Amino acid sequence: MYAIVEIAGQQFKVTKDQKLYVHRLNEERGANVEFTQVLLVDADGKVKVGAPVVEGAKVVAEVVSHVKGEKVIVFKKKRRKGYRVKNGHRQCFTELVIKDVIA
Repeated sequence: MYAIVEIAGQQFKVTKDQKLYVHRLNEERGANVEFTQVLLVDADGKVKVGAPVVEGAKVVAEVVSHVKGEKVIVFKKKRRKGYRVKNGHRQCFTELVIKDVIA
């Protein structure tokens, strides 16, 4: 059984006991979070497609930790002008474990 759910503006395909990294959520570590924006549910070959969401379906997840992603280097240069700027960025993520998919 899997579902396609919208979390923090992005769509993810999730199954039970899956580890998932999403953009930072304002939840405490160890908290259970319910996502009701379920767009599609596949239960043993029976597919339910929402318009826009599936009624009564939800995904329950547990917040494991808050982590930072890999460093991304942003380098800007204009040739023959002496302009060079180097900047780095690390995105904040929330690590989730999917506890249950309820259809």
